[in-house]
Amino acid sequence: MLQDTGERIIPDEMKATNGMLLEHIARYHFALPYAGGRVLDIACGSGYGAQLTAKSRKNEVSEVTAVDVDEETIHYARGRYYHPSLTYTAGDLLDPELPEKIGTFDTILSFETLEHLPDDKECLQRLAALLKPGGTLVLSTPFGAGRHEPCRSPFHYFQLTEQEFTSLLHDSYFSFASVQQYYQLGVSFDQQKRPGVHYPIGIAVVTAPESTV
Repeated sequence: MLQDTGERIIPDEMKATNGMLLEHIARYHFALPYAGGRVLDIACGSGYGAQLTAKSRKNEVSEVTAVDVDEETIHYARGRYYHPSLTYTAGDLLDPELPEKIGTFDTILSFETLEHLPDDKECLQRLAALLKPGGTLVLSTPFGAGRHEPCRSPFHYFQLTEQEFTSLLHDSYFSFASVQQYYQLGVSFDQQKRPGVHYPIGIAVVTAPESTV
């Protein structure tokens, strides 16, 4: 059994009505329409979302690669969330050789990854390096006090403000072809914020530029 650290989502160890579980599953459902071709689920955790993607998009997805830095988590995922088009691999997003090891992808899912790495721009650079020209990246992160402010979670280096997240996505270094931002509250998603509503999670759907070669 996979150890519950308080940060991992392990559906078998949670009630079906658990709010955090429902939020995480909702993010995968949100991303399903974008998943096609070769799909990467980076920081895949226990594997439930990678399997959901492989099963739900079996006609649109050629293969799903699910990567997590923790060997124990990958071992658990292989045993619990198998699918014939799904491969689990232990790997580190910050490994400069990762693109050579696993290739590039038409779709990348990166949920709650930015805040677990010390440099959010480097994190996005690594994700962009794994994206094929014209590919789609769907990523999310919790909002907080800011990049250089203390964070309450012992698992997070920081939590970006909404403005910092937006600025990161529009940084001229990346030159994404398109950036669409959404806001999550529970299992609901809004592209336009409703007045007086606090949204704890930001989600972005970005498209890499087509190859100019």
